[in-house]
Amino acid sequence: MSMKDGGAAFPCQFDDIKSQTGMSLRDWFAGQALAGLLACPLVRQITDGKEFATETIALEAFDYADAMIEARNHK
Repeated sequence: MSMKDGGAAFPCQFDDIKSQTGMSLRDWFAGQALAGLLACPLVRQITDGKEFATETIALEAFDYADAMIEARNHK
């Protein structure tokens, strides 16, 4: 994982060695953004049974994740 993806979302530490396995912070942020987007009844109605719309919403969730990682780098 790289800093571009935010590194590990939930790093573990064993004997003073940090593990970088598992989900990236970018994936975690995208999942959180996706949950928020899908909580909107209008978004659910738009995506219902429409593959192109669901892909667009998923890509938008990663756009939000990228923005959150960028904002973290500017603090």
